Amino acid sequence: MYKFDLTKRKNESINIDALIEQPVCLFSNNNHEIYWLGIVQNTAFRCNTYLLVDNDEAIIIDPGAIDTFSFIKKRVSEIISLDKLIAITLSHQDPDVAGSMSKWIELNPSIKVISTSRANVLLKFYDSGEYDFIDASEISEFRFSSGNKINFVQSPFMHFPGAFTIYDTLSRYLFSGDVWAAIDINWTLIVDDFDAHTMVLDLFHTDYIASNIAAKGFLQNLGNLTINAILPQHGSIISKYDVAAAKDYLNNLSCGLDLIYPDIV
Repeated sequence: MYKFDLTKRKNESINIDALIEQPVCLFSNNNHEIYWLGIVQNTAFRCNTYLLVDNDEAIIIDPGAIDTFSFIKKRVSEIISLDKLIAITLSHQDPDVAGSMSKWIELNPSIKVISTSRANVLLKFYDSGEYDFIDASEISEFRFSSGNKINFVQSPFMHFPGAFTIYDTLSRYLFSGDVWAAIDINWTLIVDDFDAHTMVLDLFHTDYIASNIAAKGFLQNLGNLTINAILPQHGSIISKYDVAAAKDYLNNLSCGLDLIYPDIV
């Protein structure tokens, strides 16, 4: 199994084909682990799915499209028994995030679905039947049996009004959904040149993020959280050394309505 240290400035380059062979461990401390589960789409709009393991419990972060279910299921089973899955989180309702939802519920009818009430209105159209829903817009955290917890940080209109992000308090990693997402054919797992990376961030953010107000509002919601890594749903992971630059990028971002209606203040 590959391991990456996101606290280091540089990480070794590894072949994309090699990443198909096994999960990548991004954090490990006292039976609390975070994994990147890999990709099956060799396209510029590839999607990331993550697994958060805490002792004998596990949560899948943004499980992905329905056609990736078998791949992600296999990857999870290489790390933990599938009966240890207690929840899936859906940062918003788009099919590249939530399309496989019905398959996970079919596999484990008692699995919890963590999302927001706005997203849940649309999640029901995935024909998943009844499911145990946890509203991340109504509660601020979710605790594992160990006492470790994840916090929910709302990210409205980035790009969905009910979008949210997840902060793991032990690793201090932020699962950012579509925030800091990138579209990049020359993909690397970890950003190695953030100045160059802003070009592929622009390809996503200028079209999908509502406005600079939305970006600044999200930064305000983050407050003074210490962030050791940013793990988006699209594109490359941002290590701790580029977190400040990533925040500056959002703070100065012109996007969406700013560009469509530049004369309206």
